[in-house]
Amino acid sequence: MAGVASTKRSGMSDQRRHRLRLEISREAARLFWEQGVDRTGGDQIAEAVGLSTRTIWRHFRSKEACAEPIVMRGVEWEMSMLRSWPADLSLEEHFAAESKRFGREADEIELADQALAMKMIRLADKEPTIRTAWLMACDQVEREMAGIVAVRLQLPADDLQVRLHSAAASAALRVINEDIGAALLAGTEPREFADAPERVAHAIRTATGGAVGDPVTP
Repeated sequence: MAGVASTKRSGMSDQRRHRLRLEISREAARLFWEQGVDRTGGDQIAEAVGLSTRTIWRHFRSKEACAEPIVMRGVEWEMSMLRSWPADLSLEEHFAAESKRFGREADEIELADQALAMKMIRLADKEPTIRTAWLMACDQVEREMAGIVAVRLQLPADDLQVRLHSAAASAALRVINEDIGAALLAGTEPREFADAPERVAHAIRTATGGAVGDPVTP
């Protein structure tokens, strides 16, 4: 019983740490977007969150690293959607259904985080340190994509074909995210991207030469 209690305490601590890191990241991303990375210091981020600067450095190795949790939020939905992809559905069918569900169920905080992630991905074009955070997120997508592709193709995750398709599919997701995000931030109406699920599915199919996208037949 003592071991269970210890695990629960550790789990709660991890949850609180995750929430705190995300809150710090939100404020850092907001400041980075509003005034630039160079003009934003650790003291400002700490003040915005209502914490000491020492606490900021306890959770992040640098001010630029503060952007990482929000940047990851930009790909979390896509990875969650891909993990839940049923074998009997095409990628287009699953993307469309999950996009509608997200539209119905997403709360204001989740939508705000997505908007901030979009801004950080856009900022990454001219800020190498933020670009690093974005590429780290993309690397995580590629690693998880290997497991998803392996299941679809019924091959080991370390198979060369799986790795090649995973790299191509994750690169396609990166480009689509960057392209749509840049357009929205430039003023394009969101309704112009009503077909975003189809675009993403098409990009993955094209990138993998059609190997990934179809239902898995028994």
